[in-house]
Amino acid sequence: MLPLSDGMPARRFPVVNVAIVAANFIVWFFYEIPDLDGAVSHASFYPCAVVRACHSPEPWGISWLTAMFLHGSWDHILGNMLFLVIFGKNVEDAFGRLGYLAFYLAGGLVASATQTVMTLLAGSAADAQVPNLGASGAIAAVLGAYVVLYPRSQVRGLFGIFPARLSAWVFFGAWFLYQLIEANFGLFSAPAHGGGVAFFAHVGGFLFGFLLVLRRRRGAAEDVPRGAPA
Repeated sequence: MLPLSDGMPARRFPVVNVAIVAANFIVWFFYEIPDLDGAVSHASFYPCAVVRACHSPEPWGISWLTAMFLHGSWDHILGNMLFLVIFGKNVEDAFGRLGYLAFYLAGGLVASATQTVMTLLAGSAADAQVPNLGASGAIAAVLGAYVVLYPRSQVRGLFGIFPARLSAWVFFGAWFLYQLIEANFGLFSAPAHGGGVAFFAHVGGFLFGFLLVLRRRRGAAEDVPRGAPA
């Protein structure tokens, strides 16, 4: 299903989420479009660079961040930004502005690390030289956080041309199951990175966001003072 709305306006203007979306489009229009192949080659993240099996144009400690703002096509950036616009605003409400920015970047790092580990363990040397790029790993972390924070929200969208509405936990449960199946299928087919899509980055990012918020909520519940026994 293509999501179009969650029917939940932000409590305040989502400054950080809008800035992240704007940054992605600025990079796309002014850095990538003039020389897409050159931009992807130079600023992407290369798993092989982590184990020094290849030389990347930028150090991997920098390129994991630059790669988060790169996209390979119009479909790639528009799809990612659609999800971020719809669901990121509410997660920013929950985390606060600085907290959300830190969370988003951490989610992207965890997503890249997950994809890198699986590529190096289960992929070939050629797989490890494929450039990794895109905001989807960080956005997957946002989605994982969202489903814990707002499980009963209604995701409205389209199945083909037909309007549909699903609860957040059903929508994202199906989304995550698809990512997990595709990621594991990639282990037994070529290439190991899932046919050009970094599915393990999606899995790692989603689990990071989901488990982090779940742990925070449980911690907050444990900190609530208990009344004296009657």
